[in-house]
Amino acid sequence: MSDPLAVWRDRFERAVAAREDGDPSHDLGHFRRVWTLARELAAAEAPDADMLVLLAGSYLHDLVNTPKDSPERAEASRRSAAEAVTLLRGMDFPEDRLEAVRHVIEAHSYSAGIPPRSREAEILQDADRLESLGAIGLARLFAVSGRMGRRLLHPDDPFAERRPLDDVAFALDHVRTKLEKLPGLMRTATGRRLAEARLAFVHRFLEELARELGA
Repeated sequence: MSDPLAVWRDRFERAVAAREDGDPSHDLGHFRRVWTLARELAAAEAPDADMLVLLAGSYLHDLVNTPKDSPERAEASRRSAAEAVTLLRGMDFPEDRLEAVRHVIEAHSYSAGIPPRSREAEILQDADRLESLGAIGLARLFAVSGRMGRRLLHPDDPFAERRPLDDVAFALDHVRTKLEKLPGLMRTATGRRLAEARLAFVHRFLEELARELGA
């Protein structure tokens, strides 16, 4: 007998692949990595978590990919949740799990500021935030910044020692305005441990960058 989660995963992969918009930070690889992290966190923190809800949330949480600099950014997770419920109903997804999926998607977003009310929502939030840290987090940061027309760094003061931070203008500033805060915002102990390790790598990258810049 086939694994029901594997069947649903294949269906979700086809659905999100058909909607890709060229954003390398929110491509199929992102959804696969979030699902891998969600499984790791659930195994460590909540073995009784509803894995079908987590699977759906992992793949469908960015169905509406509002640009980072849009004034409507805070609404993206609610719109993604509504879109996901519509999509899932068309797939004959179990009706009794739709509201749980809606909530994990709504609550995953940093911008929306919606507190998670379930263990599954905490896990998905942590998994998605871990994707903003470490080597993959830096790769995604610079990919997003390039699409938005941000400069990599301030040419005269790359580490904002004598100026206010401005991550609208400079990609590197985003490390201090947001990424360094993420470990303290993790909802699970495992997520916090993984986030701290990934942030340590980001700091090592900054140290090497400072050496190369002579800063």
